[in-house]
Amino acid sequence: MKHTSSAEKRIAEPFLTDVKTLRDRARQHIERGAMSKTYVGDVGKTVDILQAVLATELVCVLRYTQHSIVATGLSSEGVRAEFTQHAKEELEHVMTVAERINQLGGEPDFDPKGLASRAASEYATGSDLVAMIGENLVAERIAVDHYRELIRYFGDDDPATRVMLESILVVEEEHASDMLDLLSIHGGVKKSSEA
Repeated sequence: MKHTSSAEKRIAEPFLTDVKTLRDRARQHIERGAMSKTYVGDVGKTVDILQAVLATELVCVLRYTQHSIVATGLSSEGVRAEFTQHAKEELEHVMTVAERINQLGGEPDFDPKGLASRAASEYATGSDLVAMIGENLVAERIAVDHYRELIRYFGDDDPATRVMLESILVVEEEHASDMLDLLSIHGGVKKSSEA
């Protein structure tokens, strides 16, 4: 018995070009907003996952902000500026994820109680500049791996959420690269080409 892949199923299904049907469907259940019957994901599960993403991004904002303030030393000025920039970019991610939760009919959870337990990354500080850079690099690596998993999970079931996570992933990979560069400059690690 031949297994039919989801791609083969999509190809076999006709493309809906009947504008009247599209218009009629759009008028049904308007209280659901963008969540029409063509949304094939599990909205509740998606909101739960995005609540964890929101918590992860909030923890990153807090960690980078704290590091941008307490980093000291002769060579800290550039590192502090990088931490500040990353905190701003992580805050943009917070807002994007919160908006998506809202679009899906959920309420973004900004409650600080339990924030650390909901997040994939940890809120870790360092005793010196190199330790702070290292903690941020570890957190970015966690975020990168987590978002790659989620992108695969959402696939074609929720392309809007997948694309949002893909755009966040690009920035998180840049952040990891920046932290590795800073760690190399400050003697914390030698760069490697191995994965």
